[in-house]
Amino acid sequence: MEFDWLDASFDLHKVTPREIEESFEDPFSLRLLPDVEIAGVGHARYFNLGKTLDGRGIFTIFWSDGKRIRAILSRDMTPEEIAFYDRKNQELS
Repeated sequence: MEFDWLDASFDLHKVTPREIEESFEDPFSLRLLPDVEIAGVGHARYFNLGKTLDGRGIFTIFWSDGKRIRAILSRDMTPEEIAFYDRKNQELS
């Protein structure tokens, strides 16, 4: 799938497009569907927790139509998210 970077709604200097793409390519990344439906959105939004090649933990909210991925928000993982990421990956090992 390709990323759609046109008119990104967040600062691409704090987390670069390359880092976001690397976090999606992380073989241990976690993609989650939120348990709360967002009214009036028209398409599902998902969470991705993944790490870059340098080990930076990235949290991204995104949507996908099966061909493209559009990042809505991306930031560093919080300590709680890092612990969740590590715990889930240990459970899957």
